[in-house]
Amino acid sequence: MVPLQAYLTLAAFIFSCGLYGALARRNAIAMLMAVELMLNAVNINLVAFWRYGPNRDDLAGQTFAIFVIAVAAAEVAVGLALIIAIYRSRKTVYLDEIDLLQG
Repeated sequence: MVPLQAYLTLAAFIFSCGLYGALARRNAIAMLMAVELMLNAVNINLVAFWRYGPNRDDLAGQTFAIFVIAVAAAEVAVGLALIIAIYRSRKTVYLDEIDLLQG
């Protein structure tokens, strides 16, 4: 049986990679992918704590994970729609080149 610390270490590593990607990238699509990595790390934590928790009869961890997946899907849909709209008007997806307040 895999110990809880292994899941938490994996989730911390994935979250750290996502955080680095969100802070270091200039490309909007790469930032969306980094946010998805962070949400997947949260899902790993939720399911791991549910699995090793005292009451495994209720499906609270899995239910929260499904809600996080639904929120992530909505975030991707809205984020990609915004990126496509910005790309059509500005011809770039690099966040430091987007200046929407200037004509």
